[in-house]
Amino acid sequence: MAFNFGGAKTTASVAPLFGGFGTTTTSAPSTGFTFGGFGQTTTSAPTFGFGTATTSAPAFGAAFGTQQPALGGLGATTFGGFGAQQQKPGIFAQPTSTQNNVLLNTATALSMPTVFNDERDAVLARWNQLQAFWGTGKGYFNGTAPPVEFTSENHFCRFKAVGYSCIPSARDEDGLVALDFNKKDQDVRNAQQQLVETLHKILGSKPTHSVNVESVRPLPGDKSEVIIYIIERNPNGTSRRIAASELFNFLNQNHVKTQLTQLGVVNMVAKTTLTAAQIKQLTDTPPAGIDPLIWEQAKKDNPDPQRLIPVPMIGFGELHRRLKLQEYQTKQHQGRLDAIAGNITGIQGNMSTMQSKIQQYRRKLQELSHRSLEVLIRQEAYRKSGYAIQADEEQLRVQLEAIQVELNAPMQFKGRLNELMSQIRMQQMPSGRAEERYSMEATMQEELRQHLKQQQEGLTHLIGIIKDDMEDLKVIEQGLSEVTQHHRR
Repeated sequence: MAFNFGGAKTTASVAPLFGGFGTTTTSAPSTGFTFGGFGQTTTSAPTFGFGTATTSAPAFGAAFGTQQPALGGLGATTFGGFGAQQQKPGIFAQPTSTQNNVLLNTATALSMPTVFNDERDAVLARWNQLQAFWGTGKGYFNGTAPPVEFTSENHFCRFKAVGYSCIPSARDEDGLVALDFNKKDQDVRNAQQQLVETLHKILGSKPTHSVNVESVRPLPGDKSEVIIYIIERNPNGTSRRIAASELFNFLNQNHVKTQLTQLGVVNMVAKTTLTAAQIKQLTDTPPAGIDPLIWEQAKKDNPDPQRLIPVPMIGFGELHRRLKLQEYQTKQHQGRLDAIAGNITGIQGNMSTMQSKIQQYRRKLQELSHRSLEVLIRQEAYRKSGYAIQADEEQLRVQLEAIQVELNAPMQFKGRLNELMSQIRMQQMPSGRAEERYSMEATMQEELRQHLKQQQEGLTHLIGIIKDDMEDLKVIEQGLSEVTQHHRR
């Protein structure tokens, strides 16, 4: 992200950032975005969280459909910081007489201080200017008046920049309210049921209301955010969610805030989005202390106007806070990526195991298929025993004999099989050794054994025929000898 420090510029380099940030007074990174007051000597930025005391907080669940207060900085009752007791002006509110006096005193301290009424006032003016540019210190301008407190929110502070924050997407009807606890997320999860029961008691223990936890997520600084919503069940069987603004107003009452503080709640946020008119009002007027040209350029450079809104960053404290939040968010993303990588590794291992099992099942299926075929052959042979061979069976026998003859032909499949066997022996012969190193499946071994058996039987039969022929030849030779001797006599 590029920052533009140092006075009024015509352009500003801006870039999107994660999360909801933007004011030096906001302490909850879970708000989506926040609004702050700039250029004031006192903290005047309304923030989304615990704190603004409402003038008349309605009893929870007593009245529905009443007009709810508007969001902070828009001239209505605001969501204040935790512990605040009065409404404070927003960043776009009109300056009051007190603010005008502070601005006049600041200008006097920077240009014409009258503390010594001599040439030392010029040196004091330069020193005040340096403090104002830096955003810290006290500016003396009159010997009788108190000094002006220079903060990073004064108009002359040079350490300013403009970034972007996400616009909340939740609706008021969703009823989501975030509670920030000063406890780790694991501790909150372990005591989640107890937390739900305690909140139900705080809400009056009404049987028609039920407290539900939407999510629990960690926050920087060993804190956690718990998002809750309330479901109201009507006697007729219907149910609805209590509006987020109504739930926030109830929890924002002084006696309720005290109980929440005892539970460890340090901040509270109503998860509600802004209307188009509210966003337009927020962006049309530059915040105090931000040059209008820089603000307009920031609006033009907004990478996603539908999801992001420009917010000012004033001082190194705000910059450091956003840096810490981004580092934390980066760690969360890296942890998620590591978890995904672990899941992918596990899936790959499971896939290898499944592939080996599939191969094993395929071999088993082939063996079972052969066994089933043998059973069918034996069953068919048993069923047809005692019957004469039919025409189709005779035709099948002829085809099988032709196939057998073709397989046994020396120059066809048998020769090729012998050639392949020789090549396999040559490839499996390591370092000149003639020993065979190959394995054969049981079914192939059985087929080869049957083939060799048939060959052996054929050779045996052929030898028997040759022997019979030799005996016949001997008988013929003896007969011819006897006939020859008879003619000679």
